[in-house]
Amino acid sequence: MDLPPPVNTDPRRAIPAIHELAREILAENPGIPDWAVLEAVQQVVGEARNALAAPPEEVGDATFPQGKEIWLERGLQRARELAAEWPRRVLNATGIVLHTNLGRAPIAPGAAEAAARAAAGYSDLELELGPGRRGNRLASLCQRLVLASGAEAAYACNNNAAALVLILNTLARGREVIVSRGELVEIGGSFRVPEIMERAGVRLVEVGSTNRTHLRDYAEAIRPETAMLLKVHRSNFEQRGFVKEVSLAELAQLGRDRGVPVVEDLGSGSFEDLAPFGFPAEAYVPRRLSEGPDLICFSGDKLLGGPQAGIVVGRAGPMASLAKNPMARALRLDKMSLAALHWTLGAYLSGRAREELPVLRRLLTPPGEHEKRTRGFARVLRDRVQEQTQSLEIEIVQNRVPVGGGSLPGFEIESWAIALVSPGGAAALAGRLRSGAVPVLSRVRDGATLVDLRAVDNADEPLLLESLLGLLH
Repeated sequence: MDLPPPVNTDPRRAIPAIHELAREILAENPGIPDWAVLEAVQQVVGEARNALAAPPEEVGDATFPQGKEIWLERGLQRARELAAEWPRRVLNATGIVLHTNLGRAPIAPGAAEAAARAAAGYSDLELELGPGRRGNRLASLCQRLVLASGAEAAYACNNNAAALVLILNTLARGREVIVSRGELVEIGGSFRVPEIMERAGVRLVEVGSTNRTHLRDYAEAIRPETAMLLKVHRSNFEQRGFVKEVSLAELAQLGRDRGVPVVEDLGSGSFEDLAPFGFPAEAYVPRRLSEGPDLICFSGDKLLGGPQAGIVVGRAGPMASLAKNPMARALRLDKMSLAALHWTLGAYLSGRAREELPVLRRLLTPPGEHEKRTRGFARVLRDRVQEQTQSLEIEIVQNRVPVGGGSLPGFEIESWAIALVSPGGAAALAGRLRSGAVPVLSRVRDGATLVDLRAVDNADEPLLLESLLGLLH
């Protein structure tokens, strides 16, 4: 008796053809680019084939789609992810104004328009129009930095870490730089000051202990090989208890006495004095300069409220060497950032910074005004929720939020928030907010999802309201 031919049970036969999947997805979704659909389908099919090469126990439905509809669904989802604009716009309802993960400082509309103009056409970026010869792209910007800070000279590059590297490599390459052990910080992305110094070509000399450093520790470490005394702002942490650090003024005086340049990596600084509003005085750049360091560097996209940039202000002597370093070319600012920063500095010089820069406006919102706004928004939300007869508890709570961006570690702003409690739990609710058409970022605390309007523009309140109501469907 003849046996029937064996059935081919190779699971690879169930994988659809790439061109067929791509054609069907494009037919139903003409708005998605061809390249995104083709790449998405290739990725999904490739992952399935790789899964078949793995041990059987590691292959499940989550990896190997069952049925053509699932293949199409996964290909479409991946195609949309590939074709989506990036970075995506989000609503920052965390209350943290300088949220690093959300892009830090939003620049003012005028600064954004200046950047757009610079990007859209030709400009006199490096041209002196009068004599018709090559110009310096930083000349006008540095003039404004000098006027705003009161420094002898200024310089700018693409971020503050770059500014520190440029300073170290220019003024201390091959020589020793003295830093307190309590200031050998790690900043976001696992970048550590000792590693940055090593790549800049300088030799680190640690002084003091983790919690206490005295002026004599610096003085005793100075040798003929010493090129710099460096003070580093503690980003994202603070020290309390049995601690001591040397003030910038003391360190600057020691540097003058011993003929050693003193540099401070301030991290975040402003040309607006925020101390009268209860903020730490350390953030005001002119005040730090008055304490006598040779150079100070800080970020442009933190308290300053401008685009990403590394700003250096201080004495003209050491500053003149920075632009001559061959590394300066690799670290220079692009024309869009230059235009936005130039506009931002103009707002400071004309006295419009508090009104026009979103960062200052949001940080300096009076508590009473913020509470009134929060309660008004919550009333509207409650009314709309009741109309839909859904289960969502809403209450107003006092809140404390950091400034963010490692700007003022240990300092928090008194704020107000809307606490949302749902049967599914706070983390799940926060996750659903992040998954919306316009993602909403919130905070989770004490079993509630907190929505703080401090960093939400007034014009975005209707969008935030619809995003919150969308959770109820």
